[in-house]
Amino acid sequence: MNTEKDFSPLTPNIVRALNDKLYEKRKVAALEIEKLVREFVAQNNSTQIKHVIQILATEFALSQHPHSRKGGLIGLAACSIALGKDSGLYLKELIEPVLACFNDSDSRLRYYACEALYNIVKVARGAVLPHFNVLFDGLSKLAADPDPNVKSGSELLDRLLKDIVTESNKFDLVAFVPLLRERIYSNNQYARQFIISWILVLESVPDINLLEYLPEILDGLFQILGDSSKEIRKMCEVVLGEFLKEIKKSSPNVKFAEMANILVIHCQGSDDSKLTNDLIQLTAMSWMREFIQLAGRVMLPYSSGILTAVLPCLSYDNHKKNTKEAASACNHSLMKLVTPEDDVEEAMPPSSVPDDSSCKSREVQDGSLNTSQDSAGFSNISFFMPTSAERTSVTLDLDGIVQVLDRHLHDPGTGMMTRIAVLKWLYHLYIKTPRKIFRHTDSLFPVLMKTLSDESDEVILKDLELLAEIASSPAGQTEASESSETTDIKSELQVPGPKSGDCSPSTPSMNSYFYKFMIKLLRRFSMERKLLDMRGAFIIRQLCLLLNAENIFHSMADILLKEEDLKFASTMLFQLRNQLKDLRTQESCALFCCLYRSWCHNPVATVSLCFLTQNYKHAYDLIQKFGDLEVTVDFLIEVDKLVQLIECPIFTYLRLQLLDVENNPYLIKALYGLLMLLPQSQAFQLLSHRLHCVPNPELMRTRSRRPTPVDIDYGELLQHFDRVQNKHLEIRNQRAGRSEYPDKKLGI
Repeated sequence: MNTEKDFSPLTPNIVRALNDKLYEKRKVAALEIEKLVREFVAQNNSTQIKHVIQILATEFALSQHPHSRKGGLIGLAACSIALGKDSGLYLKELIEPVLACFNDSDSRLRYYACEALYNIVKVARGAVLPHFNVLFDGLSKLAADPDPNVKSGSELLDRLLKDIVTESNKFDLVAFVPLLRERIYSNNQYARQFIISWILVLESVPDINLLEYLPEILDGLFQILGDSSKEIRKMCEVVLGEFLKEIKKSSPNVKFAEMANILVIHCQGSDDSKLTNDLIQLTAMSWMREFIQLAGRVMLPYSSGILTAVLPCLSYDNHKKNTKEAASACNHSLMKLVTPEDDVEEAMPPSSVPDDSSCKSREVQDGSLNTSQDSAGFSNISFFMPTSAERTSVTLDLDGIVQVLDRHLHDPGTGMMTRIAVLKWLYHLYIKTPRKIFRHTDSLFPVLMKTLSDESDEVILKDLELLAEIASSPAGQTEASESSETTDIKSELQVPGPKSGDCSPSTPSMNSYFYKFMIKLLRRFSMERKLLDMRGAFIIRQLCLLLNAENIFHSMADILLKEEDLKFASTMLFQLRNQLKDLRTQESCALFCCLYRSWCHNPVATVSLCFLTQNYKHAYDLIQKFGDLEVTVDFLIEVDKLVQLIECPIFTYLRLQLLDVENNPYLIKALYGLLMLLPQSQAFQLLSHRLHCVPNPELMRTRSRRPTPVDIDYGELLQHFDRVQNKHLEIRNQRAGRSEYPDKKLGI
């Protein structure tokens, strides 16, 4: 440095000492500067004070020579001490050159800069708050300094600054939040620790409402929660816990909507370290649970994103038990928010409802919500007050919800509990919002039918409950129109079905989707014989419990009447044998005739139908015709099945009627007819033993006191039986000629 340059009012001795390499000499110069500045303060000579500060800054602190910079730093600190309470008038000039030295490559110089700034801040106290952002920025860099002495010095300065902020009521939070939002994404552990410590301090100050700006820093906090340092994670958990406590206390003033998307993203987890990822996901899910319970319907516009995050968690194992429980609570609470009021179309104010166009432009797959907001910030999200008059105006994003649910059903990797939850959601929507959800029925129908092949009985049961609701809902009468696919199926089967929007004559209490469902179900049974064998009885039994059993069997009979796959028709009808027992009404007689015409594809099944409906004389007449049929091994197997069936609980009433020989002679005759058809087999011995138990067989007469069912033309039914059997005979002859499916015939 040029010592001959004019540095007045600094004397040459002061200048020389400031440039000295020895700390003691620089300290002496600083004392002289302090004395000099005090004189200027006494004289109220602000011009000379500014001049001294400018010389120390430009000629020393910002000099190219390291010793000069050190002298400038201690000189600026001396100026601040001399100025005392008046230092606030010169803080910008004092602070800026010191902060510039924070970036110096010399660690000793960075330490001296910390020391100088500490003295400046200690004197100025609250006056430094207008310059808080630049101080915070500088300290955040030193927090990660590799030199332990510099780090220690920065921590002292940091504690001093925190004390000043805590005791002041003039902290400018609005100006600070943008800097905090930027710095919170630092990946350095020390910088993260520094950020978290400041958030804790600000959160503890009663006059500072950091909760209002939580949407701007919440994402960064969850990023820090994934830090590899256990200490930093613990600090972040404490911060988030404090915020959640405050949210519970101040829920009417919380911007739930602005933070919903952030939680959705972190509820889904990531591919990072399993430990930290699980912690982030559990914490976010716990927050989401509280948000739904506290904000209520405010969260409805974000349902699709929430479900995207929550549904997969429902299939977690016990290793993530807490996350699974939190997700289950979220799912349950969110479902309760959907009410019949969501089934009404309303014109919503643009300020309170997300724009539809923006909803449709967002992809559900990436975890984002169907609301208008960008990744840079969340301040554009409209804010709903749960206690406001507009609470009931919140719009349910039904299209987005259905998209999410449909995707999970299509995904083969979806867990069982998730599939069950999806089906429960759809069922709930059909109950609460039938008019809106029925618009999606055509797109949902294929995957719901496919779900009937699920490995889980519980999933199938929930699927059947949903399909039963679709088939019986009154909303289906107006919303569901006959699709081209259904029309093609009916045309192909040549089955008279319901007209557009009308019920089938045979299904008076069902809507048009019922007939479509039954057609699809039988087609699926036909294509998947394994499903029919393993789950057919279970599915039909559950449908009879969920819907009117008469409708189920009547519609099946209608459809199977024109079924070309006779083997399937025979198998299918044999499984429907156990629902009819009495024919005392005109409707039950009509049902019997309908079933009879289709059950004729299987002669033995037709006899079982007569046994079920207690048409014993007609059963006897049919068995008499068996002598004209071709007796094959398959035929005898069917007779064997019927004998076994007679011994089952379902025919308990029939066996008891054998005690009343006088009134049930044709029942005994029919059973003897079956006995005569059987070879000397186990079934023969079983039926013979049963008939030997009949009391007084000589009392059998050819009359019966049992009332004959009305409106049944048994002669016409017998003719129909003959036509069906002749058709079967023709088909068997054709197959035998081609040797495709040779029947195993008895040698008689």
